[in-house]
Amino acid sequence: MSSNMSANAKPGMSRTQKLLFFVTAWLICLMPFLFWWNTWFGRKLSDQQLTEYLHDTKKPRHIQQALVQVGERVTRQDSTAKQWYPDLVRLAADPVEEVRNTDAWVMGQDTSGAGFHDTLLKMLADPSPMVRGNAALSLVRFGDATGRPQILALLQPAHISSPESGRIIDSDRPGTAVHQGGLIAKLEFGNKQIAEIRSPIPGRIRTVAGTGANLSAGAEVAIVDPANDQVWEALRALYLVGQPDDLSAIRPYERDLPDISNDVRRQALETDQAIRDRASK
Repeated sequence: MSSNMSANAKPGMSRTQKLLFFVTAWLICLMPFLFWWNTWFGRKLSDQQLTEYLHDTKKPRHIQQALVQVGERVTRQDSTAKQWYPDLVRLAADPVEEVRNTDAWVMGQDTSGAGFHDTLLKMLADPSPMVRGNAALSLVRFGDATGRPQILALLQPAHISSPESGRIIDSDRPGTAVHQGGLIAKLEFGNKQIAEIRSPIPGRIRTVAGTGANLSAGAEVAIVDPANDQVWEALRALYLVGQPDDLSAIRPYERDLPDISNDVRRQALETDQAIRDRASK
């Protein structure tokens, strides 16, 4: 019987097969780590790497990572950050929206930065509402309320229109949280062409056209309410520069509603009071 069992037994893995199995398993574990290592903004960069990343036009995330770390140095009042200030001014015209958005925030961390004030004023005309808003928030740090209309816009929902006449073939659900640039719906138009409808702001979908809906060009596809973090930052700025005319935009956030965080509600009440106090003096 033992000879029959030996004849029917499956051969074990060869050394080569074991090695291939080990290498494959190692790569499966390594790839997520490499992805995280290359995309995590917290990985500390040397001065040389910061300079290289700020000029890496092929990888916008590298530029963002470098900007975030320059911003951290600025907030720590690290004088070495000043060597990259000309790059901050230059990147205000970068073609990538996320880069300009981060750049506007970083320039607001040092009101003594050469050229920062003028650059931020120009960014108030940026095609992106988020870049305009961040530039306006940074200008408040300079004691400049020029961007007040852009700050108020941060409190408003985004109304997203259809770029073409067509039919919605897929859409997300109302109440879904979306990030800036997040996909909301897909529109089929023309000769089976597909347009992706994305949110220009981070927030939560209030309404969206359902699958199968036929839309004309310019018709409303969705409404996205701004994220709590965005609203909170806008309210903090209006605490300093808000005017009585702004109260109608602020008071909806004073309500006790599930979608409004306690921090936002509290800030809205404090901002309302600060504006009324200024107006009474």
